Amino acid sequence: MVRKLLNVTGLLLAPFLQLMAQSQYELNSGWECANVSDVTVKGEALSTPAYGLKGWLPATVPGTVLTTLLNNKLVPDPFYGMNNERIPDIYTTGRDHYTYWFVKDFSEATPAADGQVWLHFRGVNDGCDIYLNGHRLNATTHYGTYIRHSYNITSFLAKDGKNRLAVIVHPPVNVGNPNGGQGGDGTIAKNVGPQYTAGWDWIQPMRDRNTGIWDKVTIEKTGAVNISNPHVVTNVPGPRWPEGKQAPATIKVSAELDNATAKTIAGTLRYTIGGVTVSSKVTLAPKAHTEVQLPDLELKDPKLWWPAGYGPQNLYKSKVEFVENAKVDDTEEITVGVREIRTFWNAHTRSRELSVNGQNIFIKGGNWITSDAMFRFTNERYDAEVRFHRDMNLNLIRIWGGSLTERPEFFQACDKYGMLVFQDFWMSGDCNGRWVDPMKKEDQWTRRQYPDDHRLWINSAADQVKLLRNHASLAFWCGGNEITPPTDIFDVLADSIMPKLDGTRYFFHYSNTDSMSYNMLGGNGDGPYNWQPLNVFWNERTWPFNSEVGSVGVGDLESLERFIPKENLVGPENKPGGVDSVWDYHKYIPYFNSLDVYGKPKDIRDWTNKAQLVNYDQYRGLMEGFSSHMWDWYTGVIIWKTQNPWTALRGQHYDYYLDPNACLYGNRTGATPVHGMINPTDGTVFIVNNTFSYYHDIMLQLKAYDMKGHDTLITQVFTEIGPSTVQKIMNVKAFLDKLGEKEGVFLAVRLIKADKTVMDDNLYWFPDAKGNYSGLQNMQAAKPQITATKSGNDIQVKISNPKGGPLAFFNRVSLVDAQTKKRILPVFYNDNYVSVVPGEEKVVIISGDAIGKSGKAQVTVSGWNLAEQIIEIK
Repeated sequence: MVRKLLNVTGLLLAPFLQLMAQSQYELNSGWECANVSDVTVKGEALSTPAYGLKGWLPATVPGTVLTTLLNNKLVPDPFYGMNNERIPDIYTTGRDHYTYWFVKDFSEATPAADGQVWLHFRGVNDGCDIYLNGHRLNATTHYGTYIRHSYNITSFLAKDGKNRLAVIVHPPVNVGNPNGGQGGDGTIAKNVGPQYTAGWDWIQPMRDRNTGIWDKVTIEKTGAVNISNPHVVTNVPGPRWPEGKQAPATIKVSAELDNATAKTIAGTLRYTIGGVTVSSKVTLAPKAHTEVQLPDLELKDPKLWWPAGYGPQNLYKSKVEFVENAKVDDTEEITVGVREIRTFWNAHTRSRELSVNGQNIFIKGGNWITSDAMFRFTNERYDAEVRFHRDMNLNLIRIWGGSLTERPEFFQACDKYGMLVFQDFWMSGDCNGRWVDPMKKEDQWTRRQYPDDHRLWINSAADQVKLLRNHASLAFWCGGNEITPPTDIFDVLADSIMPKLDGTRYFFHYSNTDSMSYNMLGGNGDGPYNWQPLNVFWNERTWPFNSEVGSVGVGDLESLERFIPKENLVGPENKPGGVDSVWDYHKYIPYFNSLDVYGKPKDIRDWTNKAQLVNYDQYRGLMEGFSSHMWDWYTGVIIWKTQNPWTALRGQHYDYYLDPNACLYGNRTGATPVHGMINPTDGTVFIVNNTFSYYHDIMLQLKAYDMKGHDTLITQVFTEIGPSTVQKIMNVKAFLDKLGEKEGVFLAVRLIKADKTVMDDNLYWFPDAKGNYSGLQNMQAAKPQITATKSGNDIQVKISNPKGGPLAFFNRVSLVDAQTKKRILPVFYNDNYVSVVPGEEKVVIISGDAIGKSGKAQVTVSGWNLAEQIIEIK
């Protein structure tokens, strides 16, 4: 029988593919719930199918209590305006306010012969007691947000096949005081669960602390023998390249087997990948649990998996099966990326560097909290968010330690798009005692020993390693954010769990440990997190593998209108008396005077449009500055942060509603794999090559444009660049200073292939001699010709700027609903905020499933010197 979720002694392994009918199904609809104060019977009676449920609420499972209340319109949307202040906080109400019973009726008959039926919970926050058909399944209350649990329910199924499941879910024992500190008063960390739910500097508190059956509940059917926790390791010796025939790879596979019956079972365990099978005969004693290591499998000419930007993300469908008397008892299907990840200490930079398949990878990463602060996860949202990271030309996502070990569906998207993953465990320097903090209830020595239950933390970590270790994208484990776990936990992680359960991945002590990035500067070892002059990114040496460094990230007006009331839409630096209360509540960080050099913003629309110029410049500058010192100062950089799971006004390349802003496209430009760039402070031109290829006969073209569109060719020179290299070319500061003295100047930096096609196009805008963009403020209107044509599932938008006029500067292309004129989300643009020089054209390609589901759509284009144009799609 085929199954996609695995269990052993209370543990589950991840689903990797769609669930198949009859072998496994998810209990994800038809749930009902009631507050504990409204239920007068015990679980044994409540779980009897004949017991009537009167006045119960439709429940959202998977989901949190707050999600259910929101879906029943019993609370306002906590992501909008100040609504979160209208929702009672569990610290004030007491835990019973968010303690709920959840009930689900389902049909499942008792299996024939040796068949077994299992009930799996992949995540409950924080404690639960489970009842089925009048029987309690767990002898003691289950605790721990992350640890999965499983029950063999074969003997408890109703004879008529009509069953009832009843689960009481208890909030975290320590809910924490949301006093405005990082993790509130810190006591939220006494639990084994997410810390951000008590509030952080990028989010307000989740009022129920995310209490609920927040992850999948499944029913699964197997034969007598159950396969669990298969472990697939791929060895790819020697340096490899993405092209050409490959030397063999070695695949090592093990799995745990459970005989659920009271008799001895003899059979065969086998593994198949790429048409090759290995197997081993196994005899299992009654009720036995054992781990079996299969013979090594040699895979000839393997199709390798590479990080984004370096090669394709080839993935194999493979399976582990147990066969008994020509009958398949159980099958686990696993998606495998054949690759080998190694890490080395770079003695020159004094930081960790990473290689994949024998090739060094310069890390360009983004920090991630979780997809949704209320745990409303979908495959589609995970896919879109990870795709955005790929589109930014990043190659790694770090999962911050105050949240989750991310879900298998997230890792599946990372496997697909080539995003390496740096996974923290659940510690933070703020809650777990790294610093003196007057907002915390207990002292550092006490907080240093959080959580209260070390054994639960250790068991949860072992479980999550088993859950995620087969994903090609998973590159690193990390003990916690900015702090190690307590000594006894750390020792078990480092000395037992990692070597035994996942010995091929490097384990960092904590996120800014010296073994990752030697701190020769003092301070915390990461940051800063706000707007910075571009010379900081280019000229000031920071930590050699910075795990957190970022800037601003406010969206445009349409983004803000989704969650800020109209009366609060006031540019924050223009508001008398300081920042608006709603902006402050949503954690706005200032742009300082960085917008004023473009002219004092006239209104909120003007403010947000000018903010996009700053957004683009900040993240292009960050990526270019770090890349310019690749392998000399740095082995990697991870942006804090690229996304928000809540409607925050800081550090994001797209908003909560999946609408990208200019941060994404500035980052995309700055992180282009083969890229021409200029240090905007000293005028030095570089080429960076983040690929394995050697490029000959590349023409570097530098052309300046004034505000009227007149061009000046500064130079046009053939050059070359080796793989994974930065090449300094020339200095053009004197030219730019002269050309831009009065009004500023545009500079187009291009790389052109031998066939005369443009492989990289990078446009800068420089201020006048006083540091103001005076020329931009007086530009004439551009008059481009714009067309939109649907081709297959994509829409191609062509912007043609005729000769004789100014540059068409910084144009935002949007796909909108023809009636509402609101953006269709999510869709993906191969580039945006594009500029078109006179006499040329650019094509923006829009793609995504939402195009086909949106009905009649139009394209809008608006720019710095272009009033909004509405374009019909042909």
